[in-house]
Amino acid sequence: MRYVTFSLSTDPTPRLGAVRGDRVLDLTANGGPPSLLALIQAGPAQWQRARAAAEASGAAGHALAAVRLHAPIPRPLKNVFCLGLNYAAHAKESAQARNRETKIPDVPVIFTKATTTVNGPFDDIPVDRTATQQVDWEVELGVVIGTPGRNIGTADALAHVFGYTVINDVSARDLQVQHGQWFKGKSLDGSCPMGPCVVTADEFGDPQAKRLMCRVNGVTKQDATTADMIFPVASILEWLSKGLTLEAGDVIATGTPQGVGMGRTPQEFLQAGDIVETEVEGIGTLRNRISG
Repeated sequence: MRYVTFSLSTDPTPRLGAVRGDRVLDLTANGGPPSLLALIQAGPAQWQRARAAAEASGAAGHALAAVRLHAPIPRPLKNVFCLGLNYAAHAKESAQARNRETKIPDVPVIFTKATTTVNGPFDDIPVDRTATQQVDWEVELGVVIGTPGRNIGTADALAHVFGYTVINDVSARDLQVQHGQWFKGKSLDGSCPMGPCVVTADEFGDPQAKRLMCRVNGVTKQDATTADMIFPVASILEWLSKGLTLEAGDVIATGTPQGVGMGRTPQEFLQAGDIVETEVEGIGTLRNRISG
């Protein structure tokens, strides 16, 4: 299944939808949960009912092109969990950009983005130029937790995943350097476009066999595969859940491959009016304009 959060020109209230071809079924209006987060938290029995309703819908609903898509979970309950340096080539370019020796992490490098960073798949990315002059792109596979758990073993980890989405971990590189850690530089308002949908784990398939791409003004900047992750999704969930409960609806960004602006010679950063497209195979493409 492919779930979205959408609204109509005649009613701006976000609601839960299921995409079937070029149509969106309004699950909320048909007696379903009010949001994707509510659906996920309701558990597997409700998931099955939502699937049955979507599969029985036929051509009902709205044209996908006629609705506004929001981030699938517009306001997560917690910060978005993120991994840094989870692709070896990106770890190398990051070290070179900072004139440091390359070190491949022995354990996942984990940080978070504030909930106020979450942005829509086609909305503008606001940039406050009094805060940053070095705005960078990072295409990432996003993981959405379905079944809560703590101290999850690798063998069982993927069973805890509800689905997958696309994330652009927009980063203020100058703030990362100034603050000596990543939270502030990763947490400016609107700096986490997400979507355009959440594809359920059963439909998405192997999360370690997907292509990721990022384009800026039509020029490809990142082109890699999730097979290159240092810590695959199952390992990420194992490490992250050690002594820490992962809850239904938690969102995890799994790291970005090489090709970010900071790692280029000369370095490249996003400017007002730039169009950033971030894509993950099997999910879709985010398209965001830099505003400011």
